[in-house]
Amino acid sequence: MIQKDIFVAFFRSGILGYGGGPSAIPLVHREVVKTYQWMSDEEFADILALANALPGPINTKMAGYIGLRVGGFWGMINAIFATIVPTVVLMVLLLTILNTYKDEPWVMGMSQAVIPVAGVLMGVLTWDFIVKSKASLGWKWTLFLLGISIVILQLLGIHPALFIGALLGAALMTKQKKEKPGRRRIS
Repeated sequence: MIQKDIFVAFFRSGILGYGGGPSAIPLVHREVVKTYQWMSDEEFADILALANALPGPINTKMAGYIGLRVGGFWGMINAIFATIVPTVVLMVLLLTILNTYKDEPWVMGMSQAVIPVAGVLMGVLTWDFIVKSKASLGWKWTLFLLGISIVILQLLGIHPALFIGALLGAALMTKQKKEKPGRRRIS
């Protein structure tokens, strides 16, 4: 039963997530966190951050990890397969149609509509994470960290993987300082 649920969850997000990773991430979030409740919002945010830091298509990386976590090795294979198949089928079909009707105004309009839709989906997901951060950090720290993140990533052009690694390192160092000497936990 779990293998069927894994396939359905990632197939749905793959088939409806036209436009690549940014448009499918909110769909994966809905399936994994809200529909099947395989993990919390915080766990999903951690997986998303890690997947963004690694090279390759984000949907495939997230599907592989979540599938492994939920259904073991075969869950990983199942989730990756369910993520890739819709993309391959849709690419073949849509590229054939788009090539045939590429000069039609409706095709040009459809192609241009993908960008704002993906932007809105990512905006909604980002807002959800900001609201959840407010609950754990408070508005002052959430807005401060958001502002610093924008400056570092956009204005300074630092790669997200380096930024995420620095944040994880700082969090681990802070955690170790809070633990008493002699009672260190080994993770």
